[in-house]
Amino acid sequence: MTDSGLFSRRRLLTLAAGVSAALVFESAAAGVKSPASTENADASSDKQGVEKMLTRNIPASGEALPMIGVGTYRGFDVEPGSDAYKLLPQVLTELFRAGGTVIDSSPMYGRAEQTTGELLSIHEPRSPGFLATKVWTRGREAGIAQMEDSFRLLKTDRIDLMQIHNLLDWKTHLPTLRQWKEQGRIRYIGITHYTSSAYDEVEAVLKAEPFDFLQINYALDDRAVEARLLPLCRERGVAVICNRPFGGGGLLGRLKDKPLPGWAGEVQAKSWAQLALKFLISHSAVTCAIPGTGNPKYMKENAGAAMGALLTDAQRQQLIALVG
Repeated sequence: MTDSGLFSRRRLLTLAAGVSAALVFESAAAGVKSPASTENADASSDKQGVEKMLTRNIPASGEALPMIGVGTYRGFDVEPGSDAYKLLPQVLTELFRAGGTVIDSSPMYGRAEQTTGELLSIHEPRSPGFLATKVWTRGREAGIAQMEDSFRLLKTDRIDLMQIHNLLDWKTHLPTLRQWKEQGRIRYIGITHYTSSAYDEVEAVLKAEPFDFLQINYALDDRAVEARLLPLCRERGVAVICNRPFGGGGLLGRLKDKPLPGWAGEVQAKSWAQLALKFLISHSAVTCAIPGTGNPKYMKENAGAAMGALLTDAQRQQLIALVG
């Protein structure tokens, strides 16, 4: 986040919800450290003994990326001054405190990009956020305009990951993204999709062009990507971000009354949500999962899924059997 993109204290105090949000965020987030660079190892701890989440290396660069982030769909599409908005500084504090960095947004998520930019601009010390967003429009000029708007709303001059959403007009946008990557405006280029009917097209695009990231649906009860897309990403060195990691919403409801497996404590899992996330990040092709939330309690719980040991193949198969 650049100095030019930060709010001044005077401007911050004029925000409708900024006063209380800033005080909560600054006091809770001071002393947040970047995560240790580990690959499939036990979570590390900082100097204060706070456990940090596991990371997995981005194949294109070797950069270590924390394995749990946060999606901003719905949860961050809220108005300043609302009760929901006032919770969001603590959501990011819980993410950063656990060693997480990935924040995924989109122009299609209403106010989410703007909210993200506001919250990160008041973070002290400078935010460790790994910013990911998307372009979803047709035409070169329209794409440039939409992405420039994302820079403005996120209050940054560099976006870590720009993704072509649902492959919309991807051949048109790709040259712009490559140029901006060369210029340092973006660090990584990716594509996304969320419907299984498009997986053949996703596969063809990944085979045709080099991309750094794929964001795709993957959940304990939605495993279609395991057949071809995850192996392909591993083969071609494409990092994978899992969206909708709890499926369509019914997964946790079906599991909530079932007892946790006897081995859950061995992998430091205290809830079905954590086991559902551990199932995903335990796949060797998966780099990060981004459950969406605007609730600090859930953010802390989600981050805990990347603590402790990952699941063995046998443990993953047991979870598959439980959901049928």
